[in-house]
Amino acid sequence: MTLYIDADACPVKEEAERVATRLKVQMKLVCNGGIRPSANPWVELVIVPDGPDVADMWIADRCGPGDVVVTGDIPLAAKCVAAGARVLKHNGEPLTEANIGQVLATRDLMADLRAADPFRQGGGKGFTKADRSRFLEMLDRELKAAARAAPGAVG
Repeated sequence: MTLYIDADACPVKEEAERVATRLKVQMKLVCNGGIRPSANPWVELVIVPDGPDVADMWIADRCGPGDVVVTGDIPLAAKCVAAGARVLKHNGEPLTEANIGQVLATRDLMADLRAADPFRQGGGKGFTKADRSRFLEMLDRELKAAARAAPGAVG
């Protein structure tokens, strides 16, 4: 069981490290660089070459059942869900087989709307303390569920 963090723009790296350490789960921060390595033995910094979606491909190629992935990248989330991993957005929202199709379609629709109207840019709500709190609760829940579902798990 591994916790993969799509780390380049992740606002909850420290929170994820605290939860992973408490639960004794190996965590991999995957990025193109610019992130300081942690002295924590449960955390590994994986620096991938520069390039579009290289970190995403690295995570998607390695995750699977029993793993948890934290990302705000919806196409990456879809690949991870298809591989059997549990996926959380930074705000704690779980992405599952039941909702990933709708989330991906909404993302694509919004990209099309922004492309069609140059004045419809940016937006979205800011990241709040409530989002951070919800993320902590959901990450704890997902890691425990992944541990229970892992082959050979007891209880």
